[in-house]
Amino acid sequence: MAKDTKDQRNRLIAQNKKARHHYHIEDTYEAGMVLQGTEVKSLRAGRASLVDGFVDLDNGEVWLHSVHIPEYAQGTWNNHSARRKRKLLLNRAEITKIERKVGDKGYTVVPLSLYFKDGRAKVEIALARGKKEYDKRHSLAERQADREKEQAVQRRLKGHKD
Repeated sequence: MAKDTKDQRNRLIAQNKKARHHYHIEDTYEAGMVLQGTEVKSLRAGRASLVDGFVDLDNGEVWLHSVHIPEYAQGTWNNHSARRKRKLLLNRAEITKIERKVGDKGYTVVPLSLYFKDGRAKVEIALARGKKEYDKRHSLAERQADREKEQAVQRRLKGHKD
């Protein structure tokens, strides 16, 4: 298999960067998605948004809500709805583990990324707990400190004096 074909088969479509800012990520799961044909074609064009997306558990099934996959441009009358709910495919053990944790106070399930793996559309979902405002400020300060440390090391390696 050629390298460019492999890269094409494993590629990121959309990412929810704000989820990592707003939540403490506990566990992550990879789930398949039940999609219609025009949704797959739209995803292959690299068009999707996870910004308002959330995961809901209903009668032992996991559903992905409010993820925007725009209508396929060359689609006909049987084109899909852009924000319809989509069923996620997980093992029974994973679903029961998620249900148990979501029953605890403060846990939620959020989508982190949408990608193709071996030609199949997958979504990475996370079991997360919401951050407080001071936690968000603390993580921003940590990232800034790490960035400054890295820059100082690079300056030292180049021979600059502080």
